[in-house]
Amino acid sequence: MASFPLSPRPDPLPEESYARSADSMGELFDSVAQRYDFLNHLLSGGSDWRWRETVASAVGRCGPRRLLDLATGSGDLLRLLERRVTTLDEAWGIDVSSSMLAVARAKGLHRLLQADALALPFPDGSFDAVTVAFGLRNFTDRSRGFAEMRRVLRPGGSAFILEFSRPRAWITPAYFFYLREILPEIARLFGAPGQAYRYLAASILAFPRPEALAVEMEKAGFGPVRFRRLTGGIVALHEGEKPAA
Repeated sequence: MASFPLSPRPDPLPEESYARSADSMGELFDSVAQRYDFLNHLLSGGSDWRWRETVASAVGRCGPRRLLDLATGSGDLLRLLERRVTTLDEAWGIDVSSSMLAVARAKGLHRLLQADALALPFPDGSFDAVTVAFGLRNFTDRSRGFAEMRRVLRPGGSAFILEFSRPRAWITPAYFFYLREILPEIARLFGAPGQAYRYLAASILAFPRPEALAVEMEKAGFGPVRFRRLTGGIVALHEGEKPAA
């Protein structure tokens, strides 16, 4: 297994609110790790599989040899990328939750590190592609997260961000009711803490619209950012490139 020199553990991020520091995010996801995959599939109606397949297809078209998956969680996207992207020589995943990483390891993934996406323990230009699925909402500082993505990408490398978004207008009232009122209760019935899924709903509602996120990425130094809405706009996939020069 190839290895990278690890940087010293970064100073803890300041507490902003519940589940907004690196430590509290780790605790939050530790609390749902054993139910996470089951509830993902249940609460999305199985759509999460299709969304990740869309990411894998987009990454595959770029033909990366080295890839980093941020907020890799239980490893579903990383495992899919290893299977679908035939050009890959090496793929790494990082997450702040030790319990989520334990679930990922049980799936046969090995290149995993417990680390903060805002202080990545990799040298500049280490990767051809960086992915993050449903984790960007949890970054305490998106601009710092984008800066770290850009730093570890080689010139010409690509970032792929799959994230929940604001759906089209005709879906919005029912979708927001589902997020606020129904989703936490379903999670609680299946043994997950309702508080964690109330946070999930709040984080989705507070997240920028796709157009605004594309502007943020471009300001962070990614090339013209493309995005596409999936499943009526419930999620969006953004793609941006680090300039070659």
